Amino acid sequence: MVVRAGREFLAIPGPTTMPDEVLRAMHRPALDIYSEEMVQLSDGLLRDLSRLFATKGKSYIYIANGHGAWEAVLSNVLSRGDKVLVLESGRFAVGWGNAAAAMGADVEVLKGDWRRAVRPAEVEARLRQDKDHKIKAILVAQIDTASGVCNDIEAIGTAIKSTGHPALFLVDTVASLGCMPFEMDAWGIDVAMSGSQKGLMTPPGLSFCAANDRAQEIHKKANLRTPYWDWTEREGTEHYRKYGGTAPIHLLFALRQAIDMIDEEGLENVFLRHRLLAEAVRSAVSVWAEGQVLSFNVAEAAERSNTVTTVLMADSHNPAALQRYCKEKCGVVLGIGIGELTGQAFRIAHMGHVNAPMMLGTLGVIEVALKALGIPHGEGGVEAAIGWLGDNVPA
Repeated sequence: MVVRAGREFLAIPGPTTMPDEVLRAMHRPALDIYSEEMVQLSDGLLRDLSRLFATKGKSYIYIANGHGAWEAVLSNVLSRGDKVLVLESGRFAVGWGNAAAAMGADVEVLKGDWRRAVRPAEVEARLRQDKDHKIKAILVAQIDTASGVCNDIEAIGTAIKSTGHPALFLVDTVASLGCMPFEMDAWGIDVAMSGSQKGLMTPPGLSFCAANDRAQEIHKKANLRTPYWDWTEREGTEHYRKYGGTAPIHLLFALRQAIDMIDEEGLENVFLRHRLLAEAVRSAVSVWAEGQVLSFNVAEAAERSNTVTTVLMADSHNPAALQRYCKEKCGVVLGIGIGELTGQAFRIAHMGHVNAPMMLGTLGVIEVALKALGIPHGEGGVEAAIGWLGDNVPA
């Protein structure tokens, strides 16, 4: 017996559930890729992406997922043998560093912990040791969707600036752009990248990067440049060059609709919605943790992200059973534990196209599963989430 009906709800950190308006936006004929309408679509999207990144720098759109944007950033600003410092706080900055190593960079990982954010003081100390300025770039993720940690990018940028070190500051915003504040120029970030399938509520297949003037100058001498990713190749009067070939027209229609919806809600309201829903989820998990089987992966409350919550499960219980019950019986898909947390955790995404009914329903399904599977947990997690929202969303 199941209690599900209709399509599954994706409580996973990408691809997220997309709004019907975004899906409908793609259901139209393609444009002539050389038409004025196509040019206007591209120009508007590139302008709005720079606005979302909060930069006066140029933005670029790639027909690729986030891993493609990693490669785009690296190839445009690095030369073979350049030293790169990776700030570990989970899987994804390290994954970006692995890409850099495969491309010919000399990669050093500033050892971190999957249960805590990057410590800006440790970054500062390492850069002060690099008196010869061998480190050419610093890589970090604002939010790591494996660990669920949120790094203080502003504080890291301040730490870098305090040393006077010339390394480029490169930031992954795949799980944060359009969900929480990100100030590329104000925080001293040289290049930022992101993807379409999370906070931007668009199907997977688009990725983006934005580069400031300093990065553009270094780009001119970078020898890892290749034709498809090359920023210079994407300039010029021929419109198709903005995409390295034929434009991904229908994904662009979807992205246009998604950004319009973000603007209609208001970016600050989008940030507030994510924070409120994240706190509701954390309220529920805090109660469930009283059963001494479930716990937060990120130890410090202030370092937990507003887009995904990673929940550890004690060795005596299997998160796969919980995920299977939620999906097969109730139609809610939870994220799996990945990397070091494989088989030890599940993840609840609360990013992009989410609202109170969606998240309270997800929490309710998890609580049903905990009860059905006999997993010890504190009673009243959903009530705690409801209570928190009731106290913090004014009438």
